[in-house]
Amino acid sequence: MRIERLELERFRNYKCQAENFDSQCNVIYGENAQGKTNLLEAIFYLSCGKSPRAKTDREMIEFCSSSARLLAKVISRGREFQVQADIFSGRRRKFTVNQVPVKTAAALGDIYHTVLFQPEDLHLIREGAAARRRFMDMALCRLRPRYASALAGYERAREQKTRILRDYNERPDLLAALPEFNEQMIYLGALVIQYRCQFSLRLGEYASLHHRECSGGKETLEVQYKTVSTVENPGADIGILTDQLQRHMENHKEAELASRLCLSGPHKDDILVKIDGREAKTYSSQGQTRTAALALKLAEREIYRNAAGEYPILLLDDVLSELDPRRQEFVLNRIAGGQVFITCCEEDRLPDLLGGKVFHVEQGKIV
Repeated sequence: MRIERLELERFRNYKCQAENFDSQCNVIYGENAQGKTNLLEAIFYLSCGKSPRAKTDREMIEFCSSSARLLAKVISRGREFQVQADIFSGRRRKFTVNQVPVKTAAALGDIYHTVLFQPEDLHLIREGAAARRRFMDMALCRLRPRYASALAGYERAREQKTRILRDYNERPDLLAALPEFNEQMIYLGALVIQYRCQFSLRLGEYASLHHRECSGGKETLEVQYKTVSTVENPGADIGILTDQLQRHMENHKEAELASRLCLSGPHKDDILVKIDGREAKTYSSQGQTRTAALALKLAEREIYRNAAGEYPILLLDDVLSELDPRRQEFVLNRIAGGQVFITCCEEDRLPDLLGGKVFHVEQGKIV
């Protein structure tokens, strides 16, 4: 799985750029705010139709332009694909694969996968539950289209229920629709929980191995999926999960009406990370939490490899500069086997260590 060629037009600060890449390692260096991260953003966007930082497509279009075009020539599963995205200001975006339109952005994940590692990911353990849910959701939505559909449906139902809870005092008739949205949230929530449970099991399996290696065998990492309290086994059959979710929702019915908030469901889920039996978020040092975050991201890569049969494209956005030499060495020793893009401010020693190609980015151009 690799990007052979990338073409950008009016994307961020790239007016017009086309480049061929190495099948193994690509080091992209340059000063800050020159376009290194934009290059990785384009590769990530073409793999899933989402940006890791832009809230709207308009933010990715060059200033004073009304559209942008991204095109990648990809080798995946022994076949060649041409993936293209056309994004517009004020109009719906378009995706094509081999010049054939695709209906949803999720279909892009069938072509190639990416794992993006950014400096903020090093704080994944210390942040609130929302950050770890987002980590789970972004990985699962690209791995499992059915999960993406279930999650989207669940969030729509939750939004409608929240509106009813917020407005029912002024419009009591709205309460008549509440059972319908509760039913949707229970069924779709059960699917979400089941997928998250399976993902967390695999995540813990691989992350514990990586963490043990990085710590020199001195520490043990555990990953535990946390969901609503009435769910005894998140890996149970859908029928059992729906019964337990329904019980939880009934228990919180009066509290939801009083608070006008949706209090029951997997939208409050979390991943509990423990190091040597203690919760890492609370008790671990900065070095330990960074090692745990590294282990989670590298575990995500292994999960993709098992699902697709080949390594995903790994995007390391200025991560190495945030790590001490020992952790830098650990990451560099674990990225073999697939195509890698690494951004950094200086060329440094990476090309000697990794081989491949080196690209210098300056003012939105690869020079």
